[in-house]
Amino acid sequence: MKFLKFILLIVVLGVVALVSTNYWVIYKSKEDVYSKINDLPKNKVGLLLGTSKYMAKGGINLYYAYRIDAAVALFKAGKIDYILVSGDNGSEYYDEPTTFKDDLIKRGIPEDRIVLDFAGFRTLDSVVRAKEVFGQDAFTIISQKFHNERAIYLAKNFKIDAIAFNAKDVGNLYGLRTRGREYLARVKASIDVLFNVQPKFLGEKIQIE
Repeated sequence: MKFLKFILLIVVLGVVALVSTNYWVIYKSKEDVYSKINDLPKNKVGLLLGTSKYMAKGGINLYYAYRIDAAVALFKAGKIDYILVSGDNGSEYYDEPTTFKDDLIKRGIPEDRIVLDFAGFRTLDSVVRAKEVFGQDAFTIISQKFHNERAIYLAKNFKIDAIAFNAKDVGNLYGLRTRGREYLARVKASIDVLFNVQPKFLGEKIQIE
């Protein structure tokens, strides 16, 4: 009986941690997350957070497609001058930044206005590298709202003056699973903040003109 009570206590504490962390991230980011282009202040650089183009079972990943749409819309509205694509390039067979670049060019973005970060293995890396490697103290993050909130939360911890623009979100069961995983990602982000975790790689500085 005591063991069952202990397990129940652990479960309850875990739920409380998930919920409280979720609301804390929302609270810390709410003033810097935008859904309307007209309300969005201009920044030189838009940080486009990477994801896979295709889903595991085939078909285009809508998170990817909607982020492309959002980045193109911001560029054409004059809200950003450059798009810094940050994503995973963990192997020769998986290259998020180049895939994004190819599709951005197809949508009319000049190649010389696209900069690639091949070491954006996770959101923390992407955000911090935009400052430490690419020299941007202020920039606009581009992703879905739930992702933007976590990215802004991390940016604030690293004293980065970032704002975010929300790409269209994804509904259905696929979207629900992703948002469910986001609860755990926010707990991990809070732990990273607590222990001042740094990006996996930094390297030489790259100037965005």
